[in-house]
Amino acid sequence: MKPHGPIPPGYAADEDGMLLIGGDRADTLADMAGDTPLFVYDSALLTARVAQWRAAMPAAVQLHYAMKANPYAPLLAYMARLVDGFDVASGGELKAALASGMPAGDISFAGPGKRDRELEATISAGATLNLESAGEADRALSIASRLGLTPSLAVRVNPDFDLKGSGMKMGGGAKPFGVDAAEVPALVRRLIAAGADWQGFHIFAGSQALDAAAIADTQAQTVALAARLAEAIGQAPPLVNLGGGMGVPYFPGDTAVDAAAVGAALGETLAGRAAALAGSRFAMELGRWLVAEAGVYLTRVVDRKTSHGETFLVTDGGLHHQLAASGNFGTVIRRNYPIAVAGRFGDAAAETVSVVGCLCTPLDRLGDQVALPRADVGDLIAIFQAGAYGASASPAAFLGQGPAGEMLV
Repeated sequence: MKPHGPIPPGYAADEDGMLLIGGDRADTLADMAGDTPLFVYDSALLTARVAQWRAAMPAAVQLHYAMKANPYAPLLAYMARLVDGFDVASGGELKAALASGMPAGDISFAGPGKRDRELEATISAGATLNLESAGEADRALSIASRLGLTPSLAVRVNPDFDLKGSGMKMGGGAKPFGVDAAEVPALVRRLIAAGADWQGFHIFAGSQALDAAAIADTQAQTVALAARLAEAIGQAPPLVNLGGGMGVPYFPGDTAVDAAAVGAALGETLAGRAAALAGSRFAMELGRWLVAEAGVYLTRVVDRKTSHGETFLVTDGGLHHQLAASGNFGTVIRRNYPIAVAGRFGDAAAETVSVVGCLCTPLDRLGDQVALPRADVGDLIAIFQAGAYGASASPAAFLGQGPAGEMLV
């Protein structure tokens, strides 16, 4: 038997033992959708998560949503009312962010390899480009000149450090992301001289960290780096985007990051910041921490079988919707996501089973030898932490299966 990750707070069962999501029964939601598999996102948990962040962080720090975590249109429209800005990473995301109701001036576009048409769309809309190289800066200035517009340009900085313990290191050493810190002052001075509206720095050192002390240390280094760059430039950055880094507990043994400790340390860091940043604003950019726990993936058991003494629950879902839960999205060692039998939520485990998807590949495994209450054909399996990097980060077209349904409740 292999354990599964901790089921996030905010979920309960009704008197029949059926999982409730946003106050509704999981089976009722599946019936409303007309089919499974289905992603369900709980709007109340989104609201609570943003409120938790605001209570923990210094009041002056803005909250930006990194929409690559979940670009579902109704969720975006909901988040646009809760956060201070969106961070996008493609022309498609820019279009979706604008359609959500988020003002263009509160949208920033990061990511290497922006095409000229994406630069033009961003400049035309009045959103901010987070420049990843001197070459991208040249193209942006040229396009803005042709359009007769003043571009809003920030510089993404590749710092000389990374976020210790992070699942994905975005800074430190040679990286495709951002401009090496030593080259930033000269580039910014060139942008200012060219008449661009310089918006500041984007400094993202890593993501998916659960250690509050490591996050706090990285934020302190980030603020110090921003101050050194500002002093070298001779002008304060209007905004310093500190990146994100706050992760969520997916696997056995993981514990939630202490947001209050991160906020307290950040408050001390900002209170003691150098004079070069006295007039600067600050923001944190979070994706999965805001939305992961609000999502549940529901998939129905279509077969129950035994092979060589091992029981398999075969579902109508799989890695084509939940690539990360299958262990095939950057995980070195496969471990079980939080998982439950929706109709027996909270019941004691009765057997050890493997929950597999409908694809003809051994990689399609949602639960590996996990202890669960008994489940039979027709029962719903719930995979938690499904609000981030689920539907949009999985190969829905693989084997012609098609996308899962999505619902905001």
